[in-house]
Amino acid sequence: MTATHSPTAAASGANATERFKSDKLAGVAGTPKERVSLLAREVLEAVHATIRKHKVTYEEYNALKSWLISVGEDGEWPLFLDVWVEHVVEDVATEHRQGNKGTIEGPYYVPDAPEQGARGSVPTRDNEPGTPLTWTGQVTSTTGAALAGAKVELWHADADGLYSQFAPDIPEWNLRGTFTADDEGRFEIRTVRPAPYQIPTDGACGKLIAAAGWHAWRPAHLHVKVSAPGHELLTAQLYFPGDEHNDDDIASAVKPELLLDPKPADNGETIEYNFVLDPA
Repeated sequence: MTATHSPTAAASGANATERFKSDKLAGVAGTPKERVSLLAREVLEAVHATIRKHKVTYEEYNALKSWLISVGEDGEWPLFLDVWVEHVVEDVATEHRQGNKGTIEGPYYVPDAPEQGARGSVPTRDNEPGTPLTWTGQVTSTTGAALAGAKVELWHADADGLYSQFAPDIPEWNLRGTFTADDEGRFEIRTVRPAPYQIPTDGACGKLIAAAGWHAWRPAHLHVKVSAPGHELLTAQLYFPGDEHNDDDIASAVKPELLLDPKPADNGETIEYNFVLDPA
């Protein structure tokens, strides 16, 4: 069964916007003016070329202005950019890597999730819906060396497609945890299998989806960040085979290398998935 419930665009967007403003802007301090000018000019030139190619009318232009204003009023710029733009930025930023493939972070990451050791369970509510899932893996370098003490941060949506801290009435750290690999770089994580979900559709992004005749679905996935001293941070999402939206994910984030291989177990499912990190 797939989830159809989702938080409101306004609430989700406001949380994502505030989180983004507090966490993400330090890296661009001091960007040369020449770089800013180059990127801004070429983006505008691409917009100009589209207008000329398709003979955009004033009515269409004014509709675009109105929609862009709505994106800001709804706090949906993080959602819009993460769904339709981030996957290309991620491809460019990681094309040099020899280790694991990554994919987009999305708007719902929260740092400093509770530490659970090398083997443990993410925080859940009593009787958390979803098939129990046990994940074992190892973190190594591209040299083959085990990365003792590597960090695996995990977060994912619940059975209704909702994320803690971005939807009401969910405990703060529900389905979020940090795991520290043992001396052999190994870890074991217990959680529940997430469900597919629709991104919020009651705001500006939903209006674009409806007007274009697109769907709003993301396949079920586990979010991870994997880090170790002296190595590049890996951000990824892991997907489940057979999901009907693996091939048409609205965020274009699914890659073959990120598909899991669940096996039935006495109590739910087990997966094994390892990480290879590139030296920094």
